Amino acid sequence: MLSIQDIATFCKKKGLIYPNSEIYGGLAGFFDYGPLGVELKNNIKNSWWKTFVQDREDMVGIDGAIIANPEVWKASGHVDSFSDIIITCKKCKKQFRADHLIEDAIKVSTEGLNIQGIKKTIEKHKLKCPKCQGELSAPKEFNLMFKTNVGPIQDEKSTAYLRPETAQLIFTNFKLVAENSRLKLPFGIAQIGKAYRNEISPRDFLFRCREFEQMEIEFFTHPDRFDECPFIKKTQNMKINLLSADMQEKNKTEAKQTTIKELTDKNLANQWHAYWLAISYRWFTDLGISPKNLRLREHLNKELAHYAGACFDIEYKYPFGWKELWGNADRKQFDMQQHTTHSKKDLSIFDEESKQKIIPYVASEPSLGVDRTFLTFLIDAYDDDKKRGNIVLKLDPKLAPVKIAVFPLVNKIEKQARKVYEDIKTEFAAQFDKSGSVGRRYARADEIGIPYCITYDFDSLKKQDVTIRDRDTTKQIRVKIRELKQVLTQLLNKEIKFEKAGKLL
Repeated sequence: MLSIQDIATFCKKKGLIYPNSEIYGGLAGFFDYGPLGVELKNNIKNSWWKTFVQDREDMVGIDGAIIANPEVWKASGHVDSFSDIIITCKKCKKQFRADHLIEDAIKVSTEGLNIQGIKKTIEKHKLKCPKCQGELSAPKEFNLMFKTNVGPIQDEKSTAYLRPETAQLIFTNFKLVAENSRLKLPFGIAQIGKAYRNEISPRDFLFRCREFEQMEIEFFTHPDRFDECPFIKKTQNMKINLLSADMQEKNKTEAKQTTIKELTDKNLANQWHAYWLAISYRWFTDLGISPKNLRLREHLNKELAHYAGACFDIEYKYPFGWKELWGNADRKQFDMQQHTTHSKKDLSIFDEESKQKIIPYVASEPSLGVDRTFLTFLIDAYDDDKKRGNIVLKLDPKLAPVKIAVFPLVNKIEKQARKVYEDIKTEFAAQFDKSGSVGRRYARADEIGIPYCITYDFDSLKKQDVTIRDRDTTKQIRVKIRELKQVLTQLLNKEIKFEKAGKLL
């Protein structure tokens, strides 16, 4: 069975992910992206931005600063209450995140447990330090914000924070964005950027890091019209795997297949919220994530923030269990009202249609981590093909770090093969490989997810055609060199079936 350590080892070996500053012993919760990793990561971000921003008329983007006026984080509540519960061993002084310690020890969910609930659970099960079996201290809150200082004088007045999320800069810039973009409600603002959280115990490779990147949207509506989505009919019959709050209350752990329509019919989510859940879920399946590994989990009442109308997670079945991949909350007017109150600036806008001055309502907040998404696509694409004797990384062509590989059959015809490569690489991310047998080169290409390999052989000299091999099926076709770029474009965009793209061998 595939483990998270298997994935971490594979990533390091193939140039996807490296432990940060490894020659000095590393630093927990921080990772560097290698040559292939940075390409895959950029492809993920580009696909997300194209789908949810550039292809829509009701969406614009920003790129906010990592450090902001600390009053932003006081208004949002992060300074006072952005914390996890920490517990310390009295004997070995090792510190643990309390919910992780409980979940690892007795295999129960701690979702929604407050500090008193954590304390009672530890006492009830007489839990000890997993390292030395020492007695555990009383649990206490630990703020996850990374502090820094701005300017030459380091005192309380110069204290600032690395942002723990990207959302707040969307709220503080909302009025300017609304004026500059000339968009009318409903509309959204998106952002991709770094965030930092001083995790007590980063774990599971890229799943929980101290430095990570987020892709986030705040979708704003009129406060009286958050349940009026003109696109809902296009998604209401879409099938999803749902684990509702009611099912969880009855201790059910298996999701049931249902439709997006059920979310709105049962008032589990407003129409805009349900719509964004649907298209977010579909983004994953369109890019090759197996539907059996995805589910929608509704948050229990005890998990909900006091300001949230509803919250759902798109969860994935990782080697270490079902965990959140993409969160989405109905945040009401909370953030905009908080910043209005604390900044003493009027953040309301005039709605032309209703002729009202209103504070916008955040009907949906789709938010996911780039690094966690990267990990998810890798796990789902990873196939240890026993028949071939190598790993096949079955990434969607849109995400593959390298799209095309070009091989000369033998070194004698390298010059002619390189001409094909030089022409190809002007339009596609490609690589040239002449080392080893063709079979070994195919295996290397499979392991880094290259969808199509082109072989230039002696027949190519005579007929001016080449062989294209499909990564997933290993089938091969013969295509004229003059038609090569057109055929590759159609294949990568899934506009034509492989067997129809050339002469099948």
